[in-house]
Amino acid sequence: MTLGWAWLGRVPYADAVAHMEALRGRILDGDDAAETLLLVEHPPTITMGRRARAEHMLVSDEALPPRDERDTVTPRAASDVTYHGPGQLVAYPVVRLHEGVVAHVEALAAAAAEVAAAHGVQAAFDRARPGLFTPAGAKLAAIGVHVHRRVAIHGLALNVTTALDAFDLIVPCGLRDIQVTSIAALSGHAPTLADAAAVFADAFARLAGRTACAVDAPSPLQLHPSSVE
Repeated sequence: MTLGWAWLGRVPYADAVAHMEALRGRILDGDDAAETLLLVEHPPTITMGRRARAEHMLVSDEALPPRDERDTVTPRAASDVTYHGPGQLVAYPVVRLHEGVVAHVEALAAAAAEVAAAHGVQAAFDRARPGLFTPAGAKLAAIGVHVHRRVAIHGLALNVTTALDAFDLIVPCGLRDIQVTSIAALSGHAPTLADAAAVFADAFARLAGRTACAVDAPSPLQLHPSSVE
């Protein structure tokens, strides 16, 4: 069984959410061919989940970059405060779950760990603090999924060349006193996001018992031409 995947480049967060919801709607209507792994990069974006606490936003809205340089704070999966931005590979598998949520999350983390390992960075999934962490305890990737009628959206954000000072604006995922890191910071070099996306897609599909197949940016969302690099 194949899993189509697409690297969409830099996409506004709201567009990606609309795309995921549209694909999930098709799957719930019986179109299993709509299952797709979307791989993107976002402009600077702070998201607040349904469990987010106001004190985990460490700056006022007025102190954030101008709105034409970032996405607005927006609701997302049942998680806390998260930062997305340039240099971060974001994986959004829109798929029907056959083995449960835990297996899905573990596959996401394991695929990201394979991307990191290819560049000499070791990391492992921590179920107690859902995310990918280095042996020293630094957080390399955040995970947050939303499941409705066994169809998942949202996913994982892997710091590849992400500017780490951006995380000073928040308490990442509500976890105080943890360091956030990136593949580039730990290895001194890093793949392009497009190359990392291909490695991630192959690994995630295999871990999910499928074969990765690159596809064009899927319908029905027509991304604005300036949104895709």
